[in-house]
Amino acid sequence: MVNKLVTFKFIYNFILLLTNSFMEILATPYFRTISRHGVGEVRRKLSNGQNHFFAARSFKPGDVIADFSAGTISAEPTYLTIQVGTRRHITLDPEFLQYINHDCDPNVFFNTTAMQVVALKHISPDDEMTFFYPSAEWEMAHPFDCYCGSPRCLGKIRGAAYLSPIVQSQYRFTDFIQQQLAKRASRKKVA
Repeated sequence: MVNKLVTFKFIYNFILLLTNSFMEILATPYFRTISRHGVGEVRRKLSNGQNHFFAARSFKPGDVIADFSAGTISAEPTYLTIQVGTRRHITLDPEFLQYINHDCDPNVFFNTTAMQVVALKHISPDDEMTFFYPSAEWEMAHPFDCYCGSPRCLGKIRGAAYLSPIVQSQYRFTDFIQQQLAKRASRKKVA
């Protein structure tokens, strides 16, 4: 009887230890907060070190999330710029906006005419803010394979210049990108 009690206590403690370890793993965050800003916070994904921007409060479609300006202007695109004109690519100021990553089903839009980040759909606190990179870049400096997981995922992201008219009709684009798309469409009609 004593041996059975010792065995039972051992098994009980072992299961308790495993359960606590499992709960600790579940409670371990996937992200660590790097910086806080009025509208959101930058968080670093622990598995790969990539930074993301998460909402600190709710936003409705059409709400202005933040105003921005050009931190720097360059003739060539980089992975940190958005395009505002032919051979005009800007870095974002405030800098934390650079951590709004790509998604094929975005919830924000960079309006480069008004210089505002605008909500495209309802955003709840702790939602990651994302935008559609080709909405603000004609040809990407660093094309990439997208793994956003959205049913709308396009796979290869190369810039607005590579989108079909059907795909174009599903997204909002900056005024500059709209002008580029219109120029290309008028050239095709002439040809």
